[in-house]
Amino acid sequence: MLTLKYITENTEEVIVRLAKKNFDGADIIAQVVELDNVRKTTQVKVDTASAELNNLSKEIGLLFKQGKQDEAAQAKEKTVELKESIKVLGDQQTAAELKLNELLVQIPNLPHESVPAGKHAEDNLIERTGGVMPNLHADAVPHWDLAKKYDLIDFELGVKISGAGFPVYKGKGARLQRALINFFLDNAREAGYLEVQPPYVVNAASGYGTGQLPDKEGQMYHCTVDDLYLIPTAEVPVTNIYRDVILNESELPIRNTAYSACFRREAGSYGKDVRGLNRLHQFDKVEIVQIQHPDKSYETLDQMVNYVQTLVDKLELPWRILRLCGGDMSFTSALTFDFEVFSAAQERWLEVSSVSNFESYQANRLKCRFRTADKKTQLCHTLNGSAMALPRIVAALLENNQTPEGIRIPKALIPYTGFDLID
Repeated sequence: MLTLKYITENTEEVIVRLAKKNFDGADIIAQVVELDNVRKTTQVKVDTASAELNNLSKEIGLLFKQGKQDEAAQAKEKTVELKESIKVLGDQQTAAELKLNELLVQIPNLPHESVPAGKHAEDNLIERTGGVMPNLHADAVPHWDLAKKYDLIDFELGVKISGAGFPVYKGKGARLQRALINFFLDNAREAGYLEVQPPYVVNAASGYGTGQLPDKEGQMYHCTVDDLYLIPTAEVPVTNIYRDVILNESELPIRNTAYSACFRREAGSYGKDVRGLNRLHQFDKVEIVQIQHPDKSYETLDQMVNYVQTLVDKLELPWRILRLCGGDMSFTSALTFDFEVFSAAQERWLEVSSVSNFESYQANRLKCRFRTADKKTQLCHTLNGSAMALPRIVAALLENNQTPEGIRIPKALIPYTGFDLID
């Protein structure tokens, strides 16, 4: 979340920048400033009353020693009044702080100055494109038909076991999944990321730390008995490794990668966007996460974007990179680049990765800090990216590489699949 210091010192700027995310922040920011004034004013009163109480306590003992019983009794009555006053002020301060925090978590991150204005995905800017568009044969079909033809993915069986959005991968379909996971992990490790294997469920504090909670849209699966949440991405547990941690400046940057299953309710999704692998409730993804020095986070963001580009290049997929507009960005992001690959049989672009810089927004929630050479502490910047999400990658690989003889496997994947053709 945004720091109180930044909001109170840059109030008008915050309101203007939030407007780029189509968030009207005037009212909530005014409430935050007012509550912060109440909090600070109350603290001054508590400090003043506490100092007076401390002085009176010392004076009472002296008055008793001097035999001034009446004056000592009056002073004791005054201490009772002061204690009650301090308690009332403390309750007021606690109430203000609770309300203040309740408001702060409702305020999105500020967009970076380079974020374009816009309300919808159509307003995103295309940064660059690459890859070769496939020229499919006349009988080419979408991936859900290919999955059935070659017995790779059973969508109906998934419905029987769990429900829509939980496919069952079979045979070479399952092997392709495993091959992609290992391919992405190996590439990340070679790029300097430390692999970790995180839990697939997190507590509320972890969801809060990375900004998934409060969960306004109800998109996370909640295990109510144990009050745990199924992770929507490995970003959540991996970034929370550094919750309440003070790092040394020399340890930065920290680079982690993790494979996980991901779980999303995808409430409100419908139509062609949910056909086949286009939108699932459970899917596999390899994530990259960096904890970085604030002065270097945007340089790091560029490096992460370039790294993800190498992956789609190796998979021989046509791709484009979008700079998201304010209205299409996530609640927590300051700047996001989306990767899309072209799905030839569907004749549409599919999002396969988002790479984001959250600046200090997550770190402030997480209390993730680093200690400088002069022993001062400062909030880190956090970044993450999908590297990569599998379902739409698989959809594009199946569709774009179909031939009359079968589905060709990209050269870079063959050492991982153990086969070069699905037939």
